[in-house]
Amino acid sequence: MKTNTCLFPFIASIAGALLLVNSSPAAETSTLDEHLEPLRPFLGKTWRGEFKDSKPDKPTIDVARWERALNGKAVRVTHSVNDGAYGGESIIHWDAEKKEVRYYYFTTAGFHTTGVMTFADGKLTAVEKVAGNENGITEVRSTYELRADGTMLNKSEYIKADKPAGGREVIYKAAANAEVRFK
Repeated sequence: MKTNTCLFPFIASIAGALLLVNSSPAAETSTLDEHLEPLRPFLGKTWRGEFKDSKPDKPTIDVARWERALNGKAVRVTHSVNDGAYGGESIIHWDAEKKEVRYYYFTTAGFHTTGVMTFADGKLTAVEKVAGNENGITEVRSTYELRADGTMLNKSEYIKADKPAGGREVIYKAAANAEVRFK
């Protein structure tokens, strides 16, 4: 699978910083690093998203699972595209030395990313550096916004040779029965 169409940095798993519904009561009360609090609404949830440019007879579907990790000092996100054709795992944490929320994303395609995220005006913004992508993508810029209907809109732009090189748009819905799968 070409990674530029499914380059799914950890952040594609993020489902909006203002989601108010949580399917896991324990996640609502468990300790979480104060800097990760904007991510609390995602914990214990599984999201299912369809890529905007998917073909009706052969859609590109992403499933992402959010979990509190490392005694609340991190958030773990796993995701898979099309039942494991591609997938990855992210660890999000507060970097006290750099004073920013950082994340590390590792993929089944063999590349990895490191990024920084910020939260403002009801949106989550992420910028990540990509290492080892076979298509030459070196950076991904993403935004996530929770919409009034409870869905989350993700828009991402890929950067190659310091120029835009495509992107993606995915709309996610909470999907308790969806499963992250790896082959």
